[in-house]
Amino acid sequence: MGPISELCVCIAADDCSPTADGSGYTGRVSVTKSGIQCQEWNRQIPHEHQYAQEPSVAGAVNYCRNPDPSTHVDGPWCYTVNSSVVSEPCDVLLCGLYIDME
Repeated sequence: MGPISELCVCIAADDCSPTADGSGYTGRVSVTKSGIQCQEWNRQIPHEHQYAQEPSVAGAVNYCRNPDPSTHVDGPWCYTVNSSVVSEPCDVLLCGLYIDME
């Protein structure tokens, strides 16, 4: 095994989630794992939701978040702008993990 710099792509702390459930994520990913743009949290179109007043999404624009880790245990997610797809998880790494480049 070589030095870490040869084995991984290190990411900035605000681009990863400090918790596995994504409840502490404050980064700027705004697309789902499948590439769909996220709906703004303060909007109710195309999908109505109860999270617009949640402190964890205040100022989040359309960034992935997890305002309810009790029901979304797999990390940050968002409502999508696609009227056929209500919500999806986002591709946000857990802080401290490294991507093996070999």
